[in-house]
Amino acid sequence: MKNNIGKNKNILFATIFGLLFIVVLILVILNKTTNFDQVIYDIIISIRSSFFDTYFTSITRLGNTFMVVLVVSGFILIVRNRYGIFLAISAVDSLLLNTIVKLAVQRPRPDGLRLIRQGGYSFPSGHAMISICIYGYLLYLAISKINNKILKYLVSIVLFLVILNIGVSRIYVGVHYASDVISGYLLALCYLFVFIEVTKKINFKRG
Repeated sequence: MKNNIGKNKNILFATIFGLLFIVVLILVILNKTTNFDQVIYDIIISIRSSFFDTYFTSITRLGNTFMVVLVVSGFILIVRNRYGIFLAISAVDSLLLNTIVKLAVQRPRPDGLRLIRQGGYSFPSGHAMISICIYGYLLYLAISKINNKILKYLVSIVLFLVILNIGVSRIYVGVHYASDVISGYLLALCYLFVFIEVTKKINFKRG
């Protein structure tokens, strides 16, 4: 009974986030997010300073390929169990899913000031997706596997802030619209809840 409730909850969340992603996708295709994107951009850029330029150009690197490989490799070496493999699969799936959607939508990146060089299409944000599929999965493991409450809360807060800051950084450095970041979060969350359910079944079968 408990497993069925957990399963239904994961599938429910995946469905909700998937539907929300479709809504944002439709709005983007219909070019209905322009005002929203501009408002969010103006709010974030209002804090622009040399400090935040350095901060966000550094934070955004946490979603770069090199850092993702480093985090995944380090986690695999530390835990030496199936969760390291699961994390690697999540990273690869995130990249493939993001590439497919970007090629399908082909939304150009913003034309404004950019603090970093970035090619490719804009929708959805690959960094937002990878932040959920990597740091979000680590957040799930922290919540479900760490017994020490203080350590659990500390690690969870840090990972949540990393996810949030990566998303904000993509808008701040000028390579994504807010709708790109939100859609990246939504699509990745949809994937992550399905992925968690699949890995639970694998763990149950293996004992």
